[in-house]
Amino acid sequence: MKILVIGGTRFLGRHFVGAALQNHHEVTIFHRGETNTGLFPEVEEILGDRDGQTSLLTGRTWDAVVDTCGYVPRVVRQSVAALKASAGQYAFISSISVYPDFPRAGMDESTAVDVLPDNDGESEDVSKYYGALKALCEDEVQQGFDGQALIIRPGLIVGPHDPTDRFTYWPHRIAQGGEVLVPGDPNRVVQFIDVRDLARFTLHLIEQGTSGVYHATGHPLPFSQLLVACQAVSGRRSKLVWVSEDFLSAQGVQPWTELPLWIGEAANWPGFMEVSVQKARAHGLQLRTVTETVRDTLAWAGKRPRDTKWLAGFTPERERELLTAWKSSDCQPTSEVD
Repeated sequence: MKILVIGGTRFLGRHFVGAALQNHHEVTIFHRGETNTGLFPEVEEILGDRDGQTSLLTGRTWDAVVDTCGYVPRVVRQSVAALKASAGQYAFISSISVYPDFPRAGMDESTAVDVLPDNDGESEDVSKYYGALKALCEDEVQQGFDGQALIIRPGLIVGPHDPTDRFTYWPHRIAQGGEVLVPGDPNRVVQFIDVRDLARFTLHLIEQGTSGVYHATGHPLPFSQLLVACQAVSGRRSKLVWVSEDFLSAQGVQPWTELPLWIGEAANWPGFMEVSVQKARAHGLQLRTVTETVRDTLAWAGKRPRDTKWLAGFTPERERELLTAWKSSDCQPTSEVD
């Protein structure tokens, strides 16, 4: 197959391109050239901005398009218009964040998506309306590629080359040893997908000519199980100090960024980490073990420069400060695990 990838050099895109090449497909990458130009010497690169320069794609044909970086419907509309007569299929990487809330476990692809408010219906503020704008991007693809639109809604994407550090923090931190501050209840579930599994699932659906909407994430598992896997992989002795969510909130700890994989009780999203993947599993989604994801993520993180600035997680000083405050508080302990 001839496949055009919009993006393709940073995280999901680079893994998708690698998987497609391994399956002997002919790949072209359309990107701005700001990240990893020349990453794949055997791949044709078209350098340009998808916002205003889709004319660079005219006169070419592809069997499928994979859009890994569409966030604003106006911009996605341009690529859809440029390619609808020259591409057989359009695969759009969306997000489970298209849902406005997660009131229950097991939500499937038929769940209603978020919308922009009436008083801000033309907004392109991705930081404010990420989910609603992603949902509108889906609409653009489905309208332009009626019957040949593939919409994939991943959960948290993790693994080697993750630029966010939201998952990587935990294998890395536990590998440092010592007392590790961890949030809330050991049985609270987390849900994520290895980027390589997402890339291969996307490629599989394209190879099958599949259309429709699919969640793509892993099975929910207790947070403690993830941390035990991190301990086993690192081989370092560490003590997990479970700290109550009320205490963390009172200390001003920022969910998700300062303390990755923790959304806090204030979000009141009981189903956020428990969306249904039944449809995806029935259509070929295969998941590697948590241990493999942790091992490979830790190995990749270990190759980064020592002065790399972490984008998520506590600084050592902040963690020590919180642990000291927790031990002297009236609300501890919840539990400690060696």
